[in-house]
Parts: sequence; structure tokens; C-alpha cells
Amino acid sequence: MKGNRLFEIIYILLDKKNITAKELADHFEVSQRTIYRDIENLSEAGVPIYMTKGKGGGISLLADFILNKAILTQEERKEILAAMQGLNAVNKDEFNGALSKLNSFLGGNNENWIEVDFSNWDKNNNLGEKFTVIKNSIINKNLISFEYFNANGELLERIVEPLKLVFKGQGWYLYAYCRKKEDNRFFKLTRMKSVNVISERFARVVPNKIFTEKDIGYSKELVHVKVRINKKLAFRVFDEFQNYSLDDNGDYIVNLDFPVGDWMFGYLMSFGENIEILEPLHIREEIKSKLINSLNRY
Repeated sequence: MKGNRLFEIIYILLDKKNITAKELADHFEVSQRTIYRDIENLSEAGVPIYMTKGKGGGISLLADFILNKAILTQEERKEILAAMQGLNAVNKDEFNGALSKLNSFLGGNNENWIEVDFSNWDKNNNLGEKFTVIKNSIINKNLISFEYFNANGELLERIVEPLKLVFKGQGWYLYAYCRKKEDNRFFKLTRMKSVNVISERFARVVPNKIFTEKDIGYSKELVHVKVRINKKLAFRVFDEFQNYSLDDNGDYIVNLDFPVGDWMFGYLMSFGENIEILEPLHIREEIKSKLINSLNRY
């Protein structure tokens, strides 16, 4: 959206003071001609923006420029406030002041139509505190140490360079460079214990795109599993799957691709008696064996 690009150009200039048209064009993946038109539009809107030629030249704002809300449409102001309300869900105390100021700046009287709460139902959950510690470490580029429970149930000690906080698949993750593994890793915040900030700094820069097959951390070996889920668990089907079909009895047929490992078996068994593995046969037999072993404990 053009309006978003104009708004971001101003914030880039407020941050960097001076930047070339080529750098802006590369950043937004548009032509330099488009950037020049954007500069003209900003100038016509009353933004004190100017261009200089020669060595050290580029696009700049007057030093005493203060952002005016008039460059945003009413709809864009509402979208910004909605986004801030979403961030407010992470740490209410920290964001309430900023949200209040931004709401006043952008016109006030905004309908409070959205509320997001990323915490679970456990009142003793300390996710907000942990989130703040990690966020500050990312901003200040401090190493952090913590204990971590991996998918195999092992308690590990890790020292990492925290790069980015990510919300994906109904949970918060830290994307970080692990000093022990010498590679980038995802760490689920709920599995991180005893998070401590280390005074040592790091200089690593986070890549623009982090969700690649390598970084997700899944095994390269995937297995296709076809299952039948009892209609009594329709709520889980709706919550967890996008594509499914119904059989003649009204039960759900779901096709899934899983990384091979204990997590897959644990997940499938979490449906209890309400799931049947249709294929492949070796997964069906493995589930059967695990259920028998579990039954023998009683």
C-alpha cells in the first residue's frame, strides 16, 4: 500500500537522517522513479523533505521535523492502533502508556474492538516477565543463558545470541544463535527456565526471513499419515487442521505430514480412543505397540 510506504519512508528518515533513493528502492523493492514520486507526494503534503546531490548526498528531512498525523488516513490510524493493541497483549504494563499516547496522537476515540491475550489459563504463568527480559536482551544485544527442555524430555543448558521473538503455531519462540550448536535455533518460551542476562554483547544481525525448512528445526524426513478422527472431537479438527473430509459416518479423514520422531507419536496418541491410524501400516503398528506398553503399566 502506497500510504504505508510513505509512512515508513518518514520513519526511516527520522532514524537514519539521510538515505539514497537507491537504498529506499531496494528496501521497498520498487523502482527509483517510484521513490522520487513518493518524495514529491510527501513534499506536496507538507513534509519538509529534500534531496541533495553529490558525495554524501541523498534524501533527508529538516532537522526540526515532527511527524504530523495528517499524512495518515483514518483507516490507517485505526490499523496502527489495532496493531498496538495486539502488542499490548504481551506486556500490558509496558505498552499501556505508549498505546495511550499513540491513541491521543492519532485522533483518540478509537473503538477498542480487539483484545488479544497470549498468556495461557495458568495465573502463575510468567511469560510476560520472560518476554520482557528476552526483548531487552535482543535490543541491547546481550547474550542470555537458560535451561531448556527439548522434545526428548532432556534438560539442556544453553547460551545464545537472542535475535528475534516470534509468534507462530499458537506459541512464542525465541529465534537465536546457539553457541553450543553453532547454528540458529528456535526455542519455545514455555520450555525456557531460569533465563539470565549475560553482560557479554554480540554483533550478529538477524536475517530478514527466518522461517526456512532448515531453521524450523524439523527432521528432513517427513512421513505422510492418514487418520480417522471421531466426530466427538470435531472441535480439535476445527482448531488444528485446515483440510479434512467426512466419511459416511460423519467422522473426519485428515491427511498429515509429520517430522519423524517421538513428538509425532505423542501428538497422535493425544487423541486417545478417538483416532485411528489408517496409513501407513508401520505407523499404525508402532502406535499399537505403544498403546499396549502403556496398558501393561496398569
